[in-house]
Amino acid sequence: MTAIADRPRLSACIITLNEADRIDACIASLAFCDEVVVVDSGSTDGTRERAQTAGARVIERAFDGYRRQKDYAVQQASHDWVLCLDADERVSAELRASIETARDAGFAGTSGYRCARATDYFGAYLRHGNAYPDRVLRLFDRRRGGWRGDREIHEHASVDGKVETLAGDLLHHAYRSLADQLARLERYARMMAEHDRARGRRATVMNLLFNPWWRFVRGYVLRLGFLDGWRGLVYAWVDANYVRQKYIKLWLLDRGQPIA
Repeated sequence: MTAIADRPRLSACIITLNEADRIDACIASLAFCDEVVVVDSGSTDGTRERAQTAGARVIERAFDGYRRQKDYAVQQASHDWVLCLDADERVSAELRASIETARDAGFAGTSGYRCARATDYFGAYLRHGNAYPDRVLRLFDRRRGGWRGDREIHEHASVDGKVETLAGDLLHHAYRSLADQLARLERYARMMAEHDRARGRRATVMNLLFNPWWRFVRGYVLRLGFLDGWRGLVYAWVDANYVRQKYIKLWLLDRGQPIA
């Protein structure tokens, strides 16, 4: 890992579970960091071994929520400035250059940095719709924030102070197949429904009928998802179905019905 005395040191933090086919590319894209910390929650496919071979420091910890796992990884870092990635993400060359420029300036006057995330979808990156630019805050000073809140799904980092936007994309290789995407979104829909129910939210008929329709229209039409061709259409339809599943599950939970 690169280490230059007059720049802030930087730790990369990743959480994993059975990511042997993707962890190498993720870690390789972080070669400019001073260390890579991987928190693994019981992989059985050699993820831990591959991460160690790639130079990461690997810690095993039982999974108790995405937010908690990421927060734990940040706390294990050796340095206060951290860059958080999922195992299916990679830092592009342009984003790396932006990070290094900010780092050379000492991350001066800033608590954190956000960047756009581009999702690979059936062999091409989506550039429109609800999928892009999907800006996420991933580079920050942990002394000023981190993975806060109580939501363990669709978690996000936040900081106190100024946040700037970096040029370049975080490349997101989210789905191995359509079946993988559908299974993942079904799980997320269940988790979000349970989260909303626990906080007193209720599903209405309008939620069931209007919200999925609006998600599709907003992404495919208003945000120009149609410019991504057939990939944009499939993504928008699956995305709308996720919203439909979430409210159906919440509707059932409201009525004391099982959803798993």
